Amino acid sequence: MKRLKQAIFWVVLLVIAAVGAFLTFGPEIVEKGRNAVAPHDPYPVSEKAAALHKSLTIGDWHADPLLWNRDLATYGKYGQVDVPRLMLGNVAVQVFTAVTKSPAGLNYDSNDAKAFDNVTLLAVAQLWPIKTWNSLLERALYQAQKLKTVEEDSHGHFKIITSAQDLDAVLEARANGEIVVGGILGIEGAHPLEGDIANLDKLEAAGYRLIALQHFFDNELGGSLHGKSNAGLTDFGREVVQEVVKRGLILDVAHSSEQVVRDVLDMTDIPIVLSHSGVKTHCDVKRNIDPELMKEIAATGGVVGMGYWQEVTCDDSPAGVAASIKAAVDLLGEDAVSLGSDFDGSVKTTFDTSELAAITQALLDAGLTETQIRKVMGENMMRVLRARLGTR
Repeated sequence: MKRLKQAIFWVVLLVIAAVGAFLTFGPEIVEKGRNAVAPHDPYPVSEKAAALHKSLTIGDWHADPLLWNRDLATYGKYGQVDVPRLMLGNVAVQVFTAVTKSPAGLNYDSNDAKAFDNVTLLAVAQLWPIKTWNSLLERALYQAQKLKTVEEDSHGHFKIITSAQDLDAVLEARANGEIVVGGILGIEGAHPLEGDIANLDKLEAAGYRLIALQHFFDNELGGSLHGKSNAGLTDFGREVVQEVVKRGLILDVAHSSEQVVRDVLDMTDIPIVLSHSGVKTHCDVKRNIDPELMKEIAATGGVVGMGYWQEVTCDDSPAGVAASIKAAVDLLGEDAVSLGSDFDGSVKTTFDTSELAAITQALLDAGLTETQIRKVMGENMMRVLRARLGTR
């Protein structure tokens, strides 16, 4: 009997130790693998490119660091985005997107909405509040609170933007020599609404201003580009789109099925955003949508944010990203192209946000004019932000 009790004691002790190790080291190990930056020597940046980069107003439509437990107010030893690195990269405005559900076996071709949700495991492992473990809405609200904490801890270097006035204040401060970055909250798929339009009030009150309709699976609003149905907007999806338009929020069709995109274009007359993507004529993969549909997005006065990772660029080096951007400019025009990194979105890259001057150099090397570079790196994004946030 004594030996049995001793055995049980050691088993319990080992389980406690294993759980403790999982909670302490597991999330960090996972993120280091998911958001890796390839080892590299410093990228050469000419004096001309450095001077141009310093003069740019830079904006990025999509990054997912709120999913992870890093302190974004301090310089991280891993991952791809935090406030100090945004400052080093001369970024003026960064959209921080809340990921609330991610199906096991995630891929670009077909995902089942009923598959095990990886974010549930991550929420538990990172000791998020218990109410987030089974509520997508609560996960979104928690991530919004995390960004507010970053603002509080940033010593004035980071400001959350919820209006055109906020945007202008950040840009004016930067023009006056202040080192400050603006952040905008976005939803990666509108499933945190949990099928109830009233929950849009809660997301809006929490600071969310960019609403993407789908992520990697079909949801209550319609089909995903990576789902099973290829469906268009549902009645609930149409109701959400109408509310987004009416409230002066930004509508993002990244990850939406091509039929959802067509439905959105048919029922709206606002600038539409495709926040993080690539160009199919340049990199022929499922993740990149039909070029003619991209042209229709551009025709709304909207923009396509160009990603930095291999699966949308077919070459994730700075030169490869610049080539992808140039292909988008050639296809859509210089007024319809922006940046949409997908940093910290479980993508591997060859640079982090502190190294964006390498992209400016690569764009010069690719033959883009300074006017085109200014537009792509941020001016196009600022125009769309003012057009939407200014209607609030």
